Amino acid sequence: MTERFFKLSENKTDVKTEILAGITTFMTMAYILIVNPLTLSVTGMDFGALFTATALSAIVATLVMALVANLPFALAPGMGLNAFFAFSVVLGMGVSWQFALTAVLLEGIIFIILTFLNVREAIINSIPLALKKAVSVGIGLFIAFIGLFNSGIVITGMSHVGDGKLDGIPVTLGNVVGGSALLAIIGLLITGFLLIKKVKGALLIGILATTAIGIPMGITQLPEGFQLVSAPPSLAPIFWQFDFSEIFSMRMLVVLLTFLFVDMFDTVGTLVGVATKAKMLDENGKVPRAKQALFADAVGTTIGAILGTSTVTTYVESAAGVSEGGRTGLTALSTAGMLIIALFLSPLFIMIPAAATAPALIIVGLFMMSPIKDINFEDFTEAIPAFLTIVMMPLTYSIAEGIVFGMVSYVVLKAVTGKAKEVSPLAYILAILFIGKFFIH
Repeated sequence: MTERFFKLSENKTDVKTEILAGITTFMTMAYILIVNPLTLSVTGMDFGALFTATALSAIVATLVMALVANLPFALAPGMGLNAFFAFSVVLGMGVSWQFALTAVLLEGIIFIILTFLNVREAIINSIPLALKKAVSVGIGLFIAFIGLFNSGIVITGMSHVGDGKLDGIPVTLGNVVGGSALLAIIGLLITGFLLIKKVKGALLIGILATTAIGIPMGITQLPEGFQLVSAPPSLAPIFWQFDFSEIFSMRMLVVLLTFLFVDMFDTVGTLVGVATKAKMLDENGKVPRAKQALFADAVGTTIGAILGTSTVTTYVESAAGVSEGGRTGLTALSTAGMLIIALFLSPLFIMIPAAATAPALIIVGLFMMSPIKDINFEDFTEAIPAFLTIVMMPLTYSIAEGIVFGMVSYVVLKAVTGKAKEVSPLAYILAILFIGKFFIH
């Protein structure tokens, strides 16, 4: 039954590979179960309820991805989008978190409508093949940077010197002879050794081994007591908490448009980048079952708002599972299963430090570089947009901004060099909208 439903043989995979891939994806994204509640709780939302909402929204969305789209991608409340929710909207604009949740609900409903109208799928298909390959590479650098920074191998060199001014260099080397950075480097060497020896599940084994080594180093914090199994906290403080009083206000429109833009192109970028790395694009360079994948994202965002959390999006850490051989919805189903377990074993999963998942993210960054060799660097109308796509993702800490710079430069360079016919009409429309976005902000 599993074989027939997920078409494992057709996708050249098997049950063991898919389950290992799903667990690996979970291990690299499990941090969101704690980071999302920490981020959103600054608004006054209940931390325990946020933990439950984060897990449940991820479970629902990932199950839809597994059972409807049959793709190996996991979903959860997105980083960046949660920070925008908490700091820019609630704290920055001085509105209630109920107001922000209402914007997320509207975003999810709009995405469901756009998905059924094939608008989001058309946007994915309008991205040129060269940029699709560049997106994969850019996401690889982005993931690697996240791993390096979260572990402390690289740190910010900027410091305040008065009057709000900053001095120093943006990024510098951290203390690599001690603490989290040293543990991450040890984990990187372990994972690298396992990969060289072609050990199945190298990334997952690396995460577990690094977590264990972190115990005597004082970095992996063992949960107190023996009550590892516990019922998840109640959703009551944040469930169905909406404020529709300003639904037609200008500030609701501004917040809603920002959520829509960032989520749409983060999701598009992740789907394209990870699918490219997995060699899942069809002969026309299209993501298989993209409509169903986008539906999972839209449903997740809508359900997430009802449960009480920020925008749910496809997770870039899915690349870790793909790198372990995950090719079907069984990978996503396995990740959802781990999320369900995490609901009741939260202390156990909370103890995995960022330094233990960092090596997997860095290695996945390496894996995702491979499509760069298929980019035509002799044609500068292809090379320059591809390069901008690649470099802007880690430097702006945003997949969406990388796509913006890549698409606008692609359209402009093709148009002014007599190659306008190589650009689809929708790509022109997107470029104009992207340019307009800069002026709006």
